[in-house]
Order: sequence, then C-alpha cells, then structure tokens
Amino acid sequence: MDFASYRQLLALAPVRRLLLIAMIARIPHAAAGVLLTLHVVATLHLSYAAAGSVAAAITVGMALGAPWRGRQVDILGLRRALIPSVIAEVAVWSVAPFLNYQLLVVAAVIGGLFAVPIFSVVRQALGVMVPAGQRRTAYALDSMGAEITFMVGPAAGVVLATTLHTAAGLVIIGVASALAGLLLMWTNPPTRSGQRGAWAEPVEAAGAPAPGRFEAAVGALDPPAGRLGRAWGSTRSNLAWVNLAVLAVLGASLGAGLVLSGTDVGMVAVLRASEQVGELGIVFFFWCGASLVGGLVYGSLRRSINPLWLLGAMALLTIPMGFATNAWTLGLLSILPGLLCAPVLTSSAEHIADLVEERRRGEAMGWYGSSMTLGSAMGAPFAGAMIDEVGPWAGFVIIGIVAGILAVAGLAVQRSRRRKAAGAPAGRGEDGTIPGAPGSAVDGLLGEPDAV
Repeated sequence: MDFASYRQLLALAPVRRLLLIAMIARIPHAAAGVLLTLHVVATLHLSYAAAGSVAAAITVGMALGAPWRGRQVDILGLRRALIPSVIAEVAVWSVAPFLNYQLLVVAAVIGGLFAVPIFSVVRQALGVMVPAGQRRTAYALDSMGAEITFMVGPAAGVVLATTLHTAAGLVIIGVASALAGLLLMWTNPPTRSGQRGAWAEPVEAAGAPAPGRFEAAVGALDPPAGRLGRAWGSTRSNLAWVNLAVLAVLGASLGAGLVLSGTDVGMVAVLRASEQVGELGIVFFFWCGASLVGGLVYGSLRRSINPLWLLGAMALLTIPMGFATNAWTLGLLSILPGLLCAPVLTSSAEHIADLVEERRRGEAMGWYGSSMTLGSAMGAPFAGAMIDEVGPWAGFVIIGIVAGILAVAGLAVQRSRRRKAAGAPAGRGEDGTIPGAPGSAVDGLLGEPDAV
C-alpha cells in the first residue's frame, strides 16, 4: 500500500478543486432517489414497485443520454455540451412533482436524458489531469468523495420531504442540479490533453495508441461503398473502441448499479416497515462510511483487482442485509458490502480509462455511466417488486442473487476466453483485434485479478 500517493495528488490545487466540486455537485442527484421514492409512496400513495419504475425511468433516460452527452463533450467541449443539461434540470423538475404518475414517468425519462453528466465528466477530467500511474488513486479519491455525498444526499432528501414537502424538495433538487452544472461550466476542467490544467506528459509517452490507429485499420479491412456503406463505416469507426475487454468492465459496472439501487430501495422499505424512515442517515453513515474506507485502501494498492471479483463479493455480502429489523442492525450489516462499493467503481473506471484512447474517452465514460444506470434501472424495480410481494428482506436477496450470477457468468467467460486466446494465431488476437490497438488489451483485463 502507498498512502503517500494521496498526499501527492491532493497537493495539486486543480485536482483538489475538482474533487471538491464533484462532491458538492453530486449531492442533488444523491438526494433525488430517496425523494422520488417518498414522493411516489407517500404523496401519490402508490406502491414501492411504482416508485421503482420511476427510478428506472430516470435511470433509463440517463443511460440513453450519458453516451450522447459524453460524445458532445468530446466534440464541442465541456461548456457548450452542458448548456442543454442546465436548462433541462430546472425546467423538468419544476414541473414533474405536480404531474400524475404516468406523466411523472415520462418527465423522469426526459430529466434523466438531459441530466448533468457529473460522474462521467469528472472521471474524464481526472483521466487527463493526473499521470496514468496515479489514475487509480485519483478515481479512489473521487469515489470516496461520492460516498460522502451519499451520506449527506439521502438524508437531505428525507429532511426536505419531512420538513417541507416532496414536491418542494424535487423543485429544489432541479435548481441545485442546474447550479452544479453551472459550477462545472465556470471551472471548466480539462477533458483532453493539451488543454489548460491537463497533465503535461504526452499521451504517447504513457503507452496509449496513436489516435485513429485502430479505427484506420478497421476501416481498411472493408472499405465502405455508397451512402449506406459510408454510414455503416462511420458507425463502425465510432464504436471501434468497443471490444470484449470494455464490455466486461461495463458488465461489472452494470452489476454494481443494480446492487446499489436495489439496496437503496430495500433500506427505505426496512426503515418504513419499522417506522424509522427518519433514521436513514444512520444507515447511510455505516454503508457509505464503509465504502469510504474501502476506497481509501483500494486506492493505495499498487495493483488493480478484477472488478468482477469485487462485484461477486459485494453481491454475496448484500444478501444478509435482509436479516435487519431496524436502523442499527441494517447499518451494521451494510458495512461488509459497503467496503466494496467504492473499489468496484474505482476498478471499473480505471480499466475503462486504460482501455479507451483519449479522444473517445468521453463517450466511453458515458457508456460506463449508462451501464451503471441501466443496472440501477434493473435493481430498483426488481427489489421493489419483491418487497411488495414478499417483504423488505426479499429486496436484498434478489439483487444479491442477480448480481452474483452476473459476476459468475462474467468470470466464466473470462476463463473461456483465456483458453481460446492461448491458441490464437500470431499477429492477430482470437477475437480479430490487432496487437497494440485498444482491443488487444482484452487478455490482460480478462485474466485473473492482479496480485495485491
């Protein structure tokens, strides 16, 4: 372990400022999930499954919008790309609380589609603000900051719902999210090498492939002809960075999103059943505090760990949370799975940054965020349906089982691919990738976890 790496990064004023801004900017989104759940259940007097569907709607919107928003950052720059999000956050969430359930679902999709992409923007910026060797530590710091916001955010959502009203709380969330976008526009962190505030080391010196190298090779294999051919060639070139190594990471982040969102719904259900909703802050203190510690330790490691192993462990440790009967037992049982929350997200982001060249990294981080939100879209309704039909404990069980199956399936595919890769012909990987191109990193990622 090397805790001195944290001191080195925090000594950099631009990195320190970005991490602080990210932590503050995430609070509205952290409060929105609990606030929406309470709005549907307490104000609209509907079921937890209905609340889970609204959560799924907003996360589906975010899943669809994140890659597009990330690509806009790559093409237009941060400030111009964030303008639609800032406007939409205020417009949508000023109206949504006063709609009926059906229209609220539609508004949730639109709100998610144009949500300020704080997570992907911050990770993309950190990827160029620090040397490649310190990305794990930088992402771990960002994950720890995110855990602090998830201690504050849900508790703030409960306070808004109980002291004011869920409708007023959602309006405040919209305005605060827009202000967070304006704050990012004002600071304008770098998202590409060569921009002000970016790390001075050339991308090539860090071992990254030359821009366009893989895309050019792929395009040369089958030159497009005609309008349809050109469209197909353009689409294939835009997605050339997608390979099995990247898909494996996206699968891990999808599973993490599933566990985190399902756990959120399960926690609210347990506390509501015991009439302790006001004690949610205690539970999040244990859960997020454990993640903070886990992120601190993981960021100090010299080698990374396969995110699928981390996901599998977190899924298994989430199931016992169903035995909780009150806020204190729920908080204590959340410590062990909480220790792995930040490491899963940090490991996944680190691998994405390593696998995708810089000029595609905004879009890749967008897809990374989309995979997590798609997992959230699955986790919330799965947990909500089981809670309605069986009881609060069943929500933790279903998400733990589904995420565990996903992790095991991913690890099985990794083992199969390692065997095939051993017999691949020289000069080209068994999946057709060209050595030295982004896709050639697949075997390194899909092997056993790095030794710690």
